[in-house]
Amino acid sequence: MTEGRAMGGYAKTFILMAALTALFMGIGAMIGGAGGAVLALVFAAGMNLFGYWNADKAVLRMTGAREVDLSSAPEFVGMVHRLADGAGMPRPKVYVIETDQPNAFATGRNPENAAVAATTGLLRRLTAEEVAAVMAHELAHIQNRDTLIMTVTATFAGAIAMLANFAMFFGNREKAGGVLGLIAVMIFAPMAAGLVQMAISRSREYEADKAGAAICGNPMWLASALKKIDAFAKGIDNVQAERNPAVAHMFIINPLHAHRRDALFSTHPATANRIAALEALAAEGKRWGKVGVQARGPWT
Repeated sequence: MTEGRAMGGYAKTFILMAALTALFMGIGAMIGGAGGAVLALVFAAGMNLFGYWNADKAVLRMTGAREVDLSSAPEFVGMVHRLADGAGMPRPKVYVIETDQPNAFATGRNPENAAVAATTGLLRRLTAEEVAAVMAHELAHIQNRDTLIMTVTATFAGAIAMLANFAMFFGNREKAGGVLGLIAVMIFAPMAAGLVQMAISRSREYEADKAGAAICGNPMWLASALKKIDAFAKGIDNVQAERNPAVAHMFIINPLHAHRRDALFSTHPATANRIAALEALAAEGKRWGKVGVQARGPWT
């Protein structure tokens, strides 16, 4: 099963990188013709290598995350470690983001090189069980090999938006399409990257919810957490995410709700639908969790 997840994750990542590289080359051609396409190909190759080895670090920097350990955040880090141990996976690095909006995400190229991050708002505003459920959801993303493709998409989406803006100022206006073509690139290239983000995130959130419920021991903990996070996100700014909207799809709930930037394309499935799916799981009456997290509590 683990090998199947790994192969599927790597295949999806390869397809994503190929698609975004082609988009890069198209923008490069609009800017500088054949020479621009070649330069864009070289740049995309560098981005691919960077994305595989360093995209997680870039995302953590963009969100202002700081690493914590058992000495600086013993309860939180200890809980993440126990959840990871119970799921039979390597312990990820643990980070905290200074913002009042409750939220969290996971990143890393594989389970052996992964990290989870939670906002200070999440740790303050949610119960211990709800925090455990949220972190279990993020561990599920790592376990399902979602984090590499989600992290690479975040870095590429930001780069594509930047390159599309360059096209407007430095593009070849004498080519077929001229200024109108350049404007089309400036508008539709970031939109295409956003659609990739949307497809990836929406298709993986339900699976991570289900697996996260099994890891933490109770689907209703996660349902309650999602309801609270969604409500708070609509009224509390996440400044780091607003400055770097390309990372929005990585969070458990869209952090940009406060400014309604996702009115056209949503990177997350409807929270109400996710909650309904979790409630259906709970109604099945199955005993959740591999190591009795529900009975022991997430902090003990």
